[in-house]
This record gives sequence, structure tokens and C-alpha cells, in this order.
Amino acid sequence: MSLQARHTPTAPIGLAGGWSLDRLTPPSRLFGANGLRTGPDGRIYIAQVSGSTISALDVETGELETVSAKGSAIVGPDDIAFDADGNLYATEYYQGRVTVLDTRGNTRVLRDDLPGANGITFHQGRLFVNECRIGGRLLELNTAGEIVGVLLDGLMMPNAMEVGPDGLLYYPLLGTNEIWRIHPDGGEPERVAADLGGPDAVKFDPQGNVVSTQCGTGDVLRIDPRTGEKTVLATVGPGLDNLTFVGDRLFVSRFTGAIVEILPDGTTRDALPAGLNGPLDVAASSDGRLYVADGAFFYGLTPGRAPEVVAMLFTPGYPGYVRGVTSPAAGEFRVTTSTGQVSRYRPADQFSEVLAEGFDQLYGIDVAPDGSVAVADLGAGRVLAVRTTGVEELASGLDRPLGVAFGPDGTLYVSESGAGRIVTVGPAGVDTVADGFEQPHGVLVRDGQLLVVDAGAKELVGVDLGSKARQTIVANLPVGVPPGVTPKPLVGIAPFSGPEGPFAGITAGPDGALYLSADADGSVLVLRPGS
Repeated sequence: MSLQARHTPTAPIGLAGGWSLDRLTPPSRLFGANGLRTGPDGRIYIAQVSGSTISALDVETGELETVSAKGSAIVGPDDIAFDADGNLYATEYYQGRVTVLDTRGNTRVLRDDLPGANGITFHQGRLFVNECRIGGRLLELNTAGEIVGVLLDGLMMPNAMEVGPDGLLYYPLLGTNEIWRIHPDGGEPERVAADLGGPDAVKFDPQGNVVSTQCGTGDVLRIDPRTGEKTVLATVGPGLDNLTFVGDRLFVSRFTGAIVEILPDGTTRDALPAGLNGPLDVAASSDGRLYVADGAFFYGLTPGRAPEVVAMLFTPGYPGYVRGVTSPAAGEFRVTTSTGQVSRYRPADQFSEVLAEGFDQLYGIDVAPDGSVAVADLGAGRVLAVRTTGVEELASGLDRPLGVAFGPDGTLYVSESGAGRIVTVGPAGVDTVADGFEQPHGVLVRDGQLLVVDAGAKELVGVDLGSKARQTIVANLPVGVPPGVTPKPLVGIAPFSGPEGPFAGITAGPDGALYLSADADGSVLVLRPGS
């Protein structure tokens, strides 16, 4: 195990002459933050679904250690528990698995047929797991992976759970906005609290009260398990996920990657700052702001200011886990989502409209001069046009298409990440413009030049569309995965998300600045010519 944050660069960023580079956002330390558990060593263990990572935070020193890295055996961990011997058990939400990381560093899959595996806890040597899905189960497993009991079935999205001082197992139901409890041996469940703010985790404070994060309202609630009386300990903001105690100190996680300490007077302190989960795609709008698609969050960036949350998963009208984005007009967006939808989105009006749906794995999106929308469907190997009259297939049989961009003359350029090339797609078919890339992601055409983010080579490459001469504008970009790492796919779970993957997008501002998603370190970069 090595001490590190989210990304350790292997070499400094290299920049071609005539360009300057700055970060609009600082690097992120985590890939979001989901399940929390205080380990036997007193550190907080943090599960990160989208980054397939588990980290351990020392709350005294701020030191962060990667315990299970991207590319290792644990894929998309959502919640964590420890047995009496200090072995770590993780639920893998998208994979439907429970995996064990023992104290010697060995990993084994305990069970792989639990769709939506999420909440996990031990009590007196007994292991309990639930499935966060519509119709989910609450199960007891033994350490051999056998189901020894089904306590409940048909639950509405149960989540992170814990056994209370009274010996009863408490579990939140996101789908009904309630918290319930049941005896670990089974029996009739009892409702503890209702009309909450999206309960997604329960733990117990030293006085035996339920403490629960509310993902919708952002409240941290203390609930008397005897009376159901509720007290708001703090309001952190929507997107809370889990919580843990270190002694009598309370810490909560947010989808943004923030770990927040709730102080006794109701104020808060960032134990780890928020950061971008990806980021994925970026779009420069005519209102002068840059917008960032980051899955559950949609950000606006104004130079010199901290990122502003424009909308997020629990905002009315949010289109879903946003992956690709383009802005045809101020305040107006076209987006792709991980659930296979193409939507028109106006966050200021809390309005979204599905233009087309039912696709496999949508990534890049751009608007043509005639107002139609082109999208890349990586899973199906297709590029499609979404028009008011319907959906037209522009190309098929492509090898993992990711980015799309229209040139000023209406020519459509597509990055074929599996084939390492950029192609044009038109009535005459598919033609190669440039090849020899390792894994091209975002593409952009500007001033007679094709700009390609090569996530495999970690470069931004410019290709002159006339002479075909190419130049590496930026080398050692913080994009893609570390050398030697092969990330395992996140398969997703319907209807919440389809398969998930990275996307390093690029866009241009009206002043010629280029904006890139640095998805390795979680920042947004800006490149400006003439410096």
C-alpha cells in the first residue's frame, strides 16, 4: 500500500511553444465519496464507486492512502464493513457482488449474484447485505458466501444499514423515504421514521440515537429510535451518501468527494474538500461560462471563482447521469446520459426533454449547423443523428466511438477509440482523417485544425486538416488511467445507470481558449494560445 491521493503524475506536463496552461479547478483527491466505515485502525475507509477505489483517511493528519486501487480486484465499491479479524468486505453495486480484502492483501469474491448489492454490516460475527433496487432483498450471508437467510424481499431500494444498541437491524428505504428495523433473526419489520429527505444511510451515535444522511435534502438527522423524534444536526447539501463516527466525531460523505465533519454546534469542516468525480465532457456557452458534465452533478465555471453546482441528480428536471454535453445557445444544452438518453436541457428552468432514448452507451454529442444532434454510441459502435423527424443511423460497425464534432462546413468528425483513429462520417461513408492514436476521446475542429485528446498516449494532438501535419500540443496530460492499469468495466444496473466509463472531453471558448477534462486527476484545464 502506498501513500497517495487520486492521481500521481509520472512526468510533468509538457507544453508546446506558443501555449499557456492553467487549471480552472484543483485536482480531486477522490473519485466521489460513497460508503464510509471507521476501520480497526481508526481511519475512515471511503468507497468510490465510479473510480473503483477504496481509500483510507487519517482524520488527524489528513493523510490519504489508497487501499484498493482502480484496476484491482474490487470493482465499483459502494459500501464497506469489517469483520472481527479486520478483513474488509465491500459491496460492488453495479457488479452485484460482495468481495473480501483480507488483512494480508488477498481478495476473493464472496458472492456475485446480488443485483444492486449495497448496504453491508456485521453484527456478532453475522454478515448482512441488502440490494438497493426496486424489489431488493435483505440477506444474511455466511463467510463462505452462502445465503443463510432472507430476512425481507420486495424492498424499495434499501441502503446502508446498521444494528443498533437494541440488537435490531436498522435500514433506510430510499424508495419510500423511510427508516425501518427488524430483528436479525427475522420477524415483522417496524417503521422507525417517515417523511424524510432521502435516507441513504443509518449509523448510531454514542448515545444510541439513529444518525442518518439525507441525499435529497442534504440534511444530517438524529432520530430517537424510541419515539421517532427528528433533529437536524446540520445541512450540508444534496448528494450526501454515508456517514461514520470516529469516537464521538461524526463524518459524512458526498457524491462530490467531500468528507465533511459535523461539529457539535452544527457547523461543518471539510476533512477532504469536494472535487470533480470525472470530469466527463465540457461545453463553453455563449453566456461566457464553461459547463462541466460530471454524472450526478452539472457545474458552471467562471474564471476566478469556485465551481458552482448548477444542478444535480435531485434537482427537478435533471436529465440523469450526464455524460456528454454541448451548448447551442446560452442556457440551452443537449446532453447524453449513462441511461442511454439524448435530452434537451435548460437548468435555469428545471426543464429537460428526452429527444431520443434506448441507446447502449452514449458519450460525445454535438449540434449540426441544421440543428440536428449527432451522438456516439460506444456500445453499439454507431453514430446517430437525432432530428425532429426521428433518429437516423449515420455509421455502424465502428470500434468504440467516443467523441463527435462538427466542422464549420458541417463535416462530422468521430473519434474511434478502439481503432485509434479519427474518421469523417457522411453520405459517402466513413473515411479516415488521422490514425495512429492510442485511445482518442474528445475531438474538436477549430481554425483548420483537428484537435484530439488521446487518453491512451496522454496527449493533446493537433492535426492540420490541409497538410495532415500533426503536433503534440500537450504531453503527459492527466487523462486516462495510470500506466499498467487496466480498469475493469462498470456494468451498471437498470434503471439507474447503464455501463459507465471515462470520457475526456474538449471544447473551445470564443476567445480561442481550449478547455479539457483531465479525468485522471479530476481537474479542468484551460489552454490559451499566444503565450
